[in-house]
Amino acid sequence: MIMKELLRKQIIVPMNNDNRIKFVAELSAHINNINRVLKNIKLDVKANFICLEQADIIIVTNKVASPLYLQTVENYIKNTN
Repeated sequence: MIMKELLRKQIIVPMNNDNRIKFVAELSAHINNINRVLKNIKLDVKANFICLEQADIIIVTNKVASPLYLQTVENYIKNTN
């Protein structure tokens, strides 16, 4: 799901609590990996930070996400252990 406000572009990823805890343990590595994957497919979108909500995580980016970007982030998150 994408939310666009004046100064923020967000991708909201629903995630259960166990997976959120595992994901949070290595947030900085995940941001670096997401940005590396996006750079490898020649996109100029960058993940700025990840924040946690009650039932999901929110990835804040510098640009509005395209379907290719969403699919790339979704594949990355699905493939993380």
